[in-house]
Amino acid sequence: MQTELTAEEKSKDEFFERLAKLSQEMVAKHGKDFSMGALVLAARWIAENRAGPLKTN
Repeated sequence: MQTELTAEEKSKDEFFERLAKLSQEMVAKHGKDFSMGALVLAARWIAENRAGPLKTN
């Protein structure tokens, strides 16, 4: 039995897709070490509440 995804689950799936695409682009342009480091640093900033507000251009 397959159930319909909730709005939250759909939103999370969309973010995972965006993260996957961004990760692939980063690896292609700068390699695995940079990409992993950048993602770990981002996770650390989130954990430490240092990510800051979202900036729009």
